[in-house]
Amino acid sequence: MGQDTPNAAQGEFWTSGPGLKWVARQEALDALFAEPLDALLAAARIAPGEQVLDIGCGGGRSTVAFARAAGPGGGALGVDISSSLLAAAERLEAQEASGARFLLADAQVHPFEPGRFDVALSRFGVMFFDDPVAAFRNIARALRPGGRLAFLCWRSLSENPWFADPRALAVARFGAPEPADPHAPGPMAFADADRVCGLLTEAGLEAASAETVSLSLRPPGSPERAAALAVEIGPAGRIFVDAGASEAEKGAVAADLAAEWRRYAGPDGVRLPASFNLFTATRGTP
Repeated sequence: MGQDTPNAAQGEFWTSGPGLKWVARQEALDALFAEPLDALLAAARIAPGEQVLDIGCGGGRSTVAFARAAGPGGGALGVDISSSLLAAAERLEAQEASGARFLLADAQVHPFEPGRFDVALSRFGVMFFDDPVAAFRNIARALRPGGRLAFLCWRSLSENPWFADPRALAVARFGAPEPADPHAPGPMAFADADRVCGLLTEAGLEAASAETVSLSLRPPGSPERAAALAVEIGPAGRIFVDAGASEAEKGAVAADLAAEWRRYAGPDGVRLPASFNLFTATRGTP
């Protein structure tokens, strides 16, 4: 993949430090996001023999699930801009033997074979495009006429304790960062469902719609383990960097977060409430 693609900066971000953190904690993150993946699978209605495009596949867990749903007569191609995450995906597939394949590419501009796929899917992988309309237009070209698009994205910060709680604790200790454009590439960029449906329509897709999905995130282990994962992976990290936070200060935030999250712990572990937008659209038929 060339380094002059529109999303090259995202590629560097997800291949270096942050991406390597995800790789190191892939098993925990797969467990955390299991319910969202199940919800996307249900919405996708993958039929045996279908060809699936998985956009922003990360460490490959979603692509493996899609490949299994498509069966031996179908297939799933996972595309990501991070070579680190794709290396993890290849290792996962070596263990799972689902038939999933992977491609290092920028889905916004990659020349996919026109009409190659029956369905394009994404679990948290499409909110980072430099130009979402161009990206969805390119993805639509890769779908056969009548092909389906479905993707899951986060709703607002306030509806998702996984993001809101560690950020609030970090802000209380270090102060708030400069306000950011809410529509800039990032986890909450597609929180505004009406706006995103408009982007899909502008990209030439039809029947764009959004559904609110409320689920649980399942971080493995205790509230302390869940808090440690959230503090390292989530939005508190940027605040720590800007503040030059020490390891002791980070640990204090994690301890406070664990105390807050004990209310979500039960006999079957920690269950964090979470809210998502499930978007669907289709490529028109001639």
